[in-house]
Amino acid sequence: MNRKLQTLKYVVFDVIAASGAWSIFFFYRKTFVESEKFGFKVLVNMDERFIQGLVLIPIFWLLFYTLLGTYRKVYRKSRLREFFQTFVSTLIGVIALFFALILDDEVLNHTTYYQSFAVLFSLHFGLTFSLRFILSSITANKIHKRKIGFPTLMIGSDAKALELYEELENQRQASGNIFKGFIRVKERAQYPLKDHLPNLGTIENLGTIIDEYSIEEVIIALESSEHENLQNILNRLEERDVIVKVIPDMYDILSGSVRMDSIYGTPLIQVTQDILAPWQHVTKRVGDIVISLWALIILSPLYFITAICVKLSSPGPVFYAQERIGKGSKPFFIFKFRSMIVDAEAKGPALSSDHDPRITPIGRFMRKVRLDEIPQFYNVLIGDMSLVGPRPERQFFIDQIVVHAPHYRHLLKVKPGITSWGMVKYGYAENVEQMIRRMKFDLLYIENMNLLVDLKILIYTVQTVLLGRGK
Repeated sequence: MNRKLQTLKYVVFDVIAASGAWSIFFFYRKTFVESEKFGFKVLVNMDERFIQGLVLIPIFWLLFYTLLGTYRKVYRKSRLREFFQTFVSTLIGVIALFFALILDDEVLNHTTYYQSFAVLFSLHFGLTFSLRFILSSITANKIHKRKIGFPTLMIGSDAKALELYEELENQRQASGNIFKGFIRVKERAQYPLKDHLPNLGTIENLGTIIDEYSIEEVIIALESSEHENLQNILNRLEERDVIVKVIPDMYDILSGSVRMDSIYGTPLIQVTQDILAPWQHVTKRVGDIVISLWALIILSPLYFITAICVKLSSPGPVFYAQERIGKGSKPFFIFKFRSMIVDAEAKGPALSSDHDPRITPIGRFMRKVRLDEIPQFYNVLIGDMSLVGPRPERQFFIDQIVVHAPHYRHLLKVKPGITSWGMVKYGYAENVEQMIRRMKFDLLYIENMNLLVDLKILIYTVQTVLLGRGK
């Protein structure tokens, strides 16, 4: 499957629909509205306003659709859901265009306004949904005929897994699952599913298997005797960008938000992992880019002064780069102003404390007002981090944390941040135990994550910096 090509098809069709709707609406305004207003037939000329609309209107719609998350998961679109989403987005978009471009037109009476709105809405919705329906139908037809599908992993190997596999495989219309193999949960002499699928390993190497086989969907089909492993499996899957489904009789032992999903004749429960609505995802990212760009430009004198202070305070480089683990367990390099002496971790990874002799005098001040963190606006700009999110840790400490708190993996399903609820409430951690204590605040953040909470955390962070309350 070529997702970029499929997304491009949706974009092209939406541009055609927006351009076509605006062109027809322009002719309607000239032929009917203006002719009625002036009392004679108005000639239709493709004037400057028409050309501007033909360029700017499609751009407006593409930006609006992107904000709403329309172009995410282009191969998993439901035609019925697409109908309602297109209807609502068209209604909101046309209202915006109506007030921006049409409301100031001179007309004979207010009825003309209602007619113009109805015509523009009908044209745009009709053309947009028709073209999208064609694309969605072609895609659905290919999925049903098993021409395309989603790499799928079965967790479970016994009677329930075999029954579910056979039911999915024997459907007249395929559900889109292309099984790559199964993972065994408990060691047994025989695995009923082995005659149909390859045995790929155990829960311990789940992450490696997902990466190696590019798994997009995981279906959990455990026996009653294996239910105690469910939480461990879900914890491991939290950090992976995969769709997780379980058989219905496990519903009573699941925690968190779930929604029912029916794959034609086979009902499954899909574990919902989307924390933010698509429009909030896009808005958060746009905010990250705008604020980080502003910070890098406006605070450039502060960067320069801090760099000089770091350089004069102790020998060594100004900046310090260290590998951290980000969203989906992907490593990246975080950037800071150096606040410790060179080779501070020559004896191995170690957390700092309030009276750590490795911290330089200027470094102690920088940590108190969070000045050492401001180079991370670059990490935010390039997409490794967000302004607000759980603080990223090193793999060395994550391995220690998950031994005592396996649910730490929940933090890896979102981008790490420059600041977080845990940093505001707790501050820097001096050992793994304190990391675990701070973690509960970051877990609460994820459970209550929205743009308003982000704004509150940013405000409290600014207060912490200005008042020098950093720990």
